Amino acid sequence: MIFLLLLAVSFPAAAADFKPLFDGKTLKGWTVCNGKATYKVEKGTIVGTTAEGSPNSFLCTEKEYGDFVLELEVLDDPVLNSGIQIRSHRYGSDTKVLTNNGKQIVERKHPAGRVHGYQVEIANAKSGASGGVYDEARRGWLHNISSHPTASKALKDNEWNQYRVEAFGDHIRTWVNGVPCADLVDSADLTGFIALQVHQFKGEKPAQVRFRNIRIQDLGRHHWKPIFDGKTTAGWAQKGPGKWTIEDGAFHAVSVEGETRTGVMMSDVAIKDATVRVFFKLNPKGDSNSGFFVRADKDNLAGYEVEIDEKKGTGGLFEVGGRRWVDGPGDNAAMRVNDWNELVASLHGNRIVFHLNGIKTLELPDDAQGKKQGRIALQIHNRRVTDILFKDVQILEPVK
Repeated sequence: MIFLLLLAVSFPAAAADFKPLFDGKTLKGWTVCNGKATYKVEKGTIVGTTAEGSPNSFLCTEKEYGDFVLELEVLDDPVLNSGIQIRSHRYGSDTKVLTNNGKQIVERKHPAGRVHGYQVEIANAKSGASGGVYDEARRGWLHNISSHPTASKALKDNEWNQYRVEAFGDHIRTWVNGVPCADLVDSADLTGFIALQVHQFKGEKPAQVRFRNIRIQDLGRHHWKPIFDGKTTAGWAQKGPGKWTIEDGAFHAVSVEGETRTGVMMSDVAIKDATVRVFFKLNPKGDSNSGFFVRADKDNLAGYEVEIDEKKGTGGLFEVGGRRWVDGPGDNAAMRVNDWNELVASLHGNRIVFHLNGIKTLELPDDAQGKKQGRIALQIHNRRVTDILFKDVQILEPVK
């Protein structure tokens, strides 16, 4: 039996009512995390004030949210940077993370307790960055809008500015004063707290940022639904040559010497609009090659292949039966050697986005040439000596 999954990213037509996140009188339901900045209530407004020598500070909701529409108004001193954290968390221990600093992918360490996660930027009008999305204490800029001719001019200095943030599944969108700003596909966090930032600051006198009329529509949440049980091949079928076994919850695939044909383990599940992911680990042989197929034809594999290669290009797009190599990284800077790696493919209409270990490796905003639906498959490339493990094959779905 073939199951075709069509998972829309549009927001529910019947949304929940807006509810206040701030009662206008107290900070009940909020707690201060990191730093020494102060937060107090004045005339129905939360006022955040910088403290000399303090790192970034955050006023965090005690409740976590997944899918939502958040609206609030912000008045920020133009000398002070700030932000609105969504789906955020605190590191449980000292943690190393991959960060794209704009020039190269590097690893940075953050201390236990440090707030991290998506931040909707609040800055001065000159910067043009307000409404963009920055990944605080993790990957850096995810969608910097400072070069956009309209969005970069949406915020007004020394005025109350209205922010709107929509998060649904792996789709995050922002508006400032009604102007569309960031439009981001990313699934690193599906739930987390909301927080108001006071950035570290050096100045002759303290600076302040104000927040008011904070309200939210709670739309539930998404989760990763497994399509491989880790124990059997139920829902999967082997096609072509390859040695496939199941070990410790993972498919273990080894190439067949002398074979030239591609072998796959193909799922009964076919997708049209969906976000899917898999974790893989290459056992280094010096020449391993594989792939994570999505929207693939069940007979000839024509469709999208998220590349897996020991040497380079992992997370790129190879189109079988079509354009062949389309685009992707020229190296493997985001891949972990001899360890588990996460590949995520988001395919909604013509918008195609791939991530490797949280680092975006490909985005095609309007890929009209590619297939619109097809199967999911795990590849073993027999022309090259390959030894690979696959586990946690999952599809992103709303929690019912």
